Amino acid sequence: MAGCALRAQEQTQVQSAQVPVGTLEQRQRQTGAAYRRLQQVRYEKRLAEQDLLNAQAAHESAQKNADELKRQADAARKAYAAAQAREKETEQAYESGIRSVDELYRSGTKPASPAR
Repeated sequence: MAGCALRAQEQTQVQSAQVPVGTLEQRQRQTGAAYRRLQQVRYEKRLAEQDLLNAQAAHESAQKNADELKRQADAARKAYAAAQAREKETEQAYESGIRSVDELYRSGTKPASPAR
């Protein structure tokens, strides 16, 4: 009886060492599906990397454009300030001229007749 029990135990060990065909096929399908998911994820990663590179390039370009626009705005601000200063000087000269004419008119000095 001990011999039968030993043979039964050995047979059980051999059977457990052999993977049933259904289980092997199932594992192969699962592995194939996992490989397809891995390929899809790698593809999505490449797309995401390209999106990142495009976004970085666009950001760099936008930053350069913003720097140029800031330089132009600063130059326009300086030109505007200079025009304001010239306007103020010209306005002061005009007002001085008006005061001068008004003073001459009040003092009785008549303007010279135009030469013909």
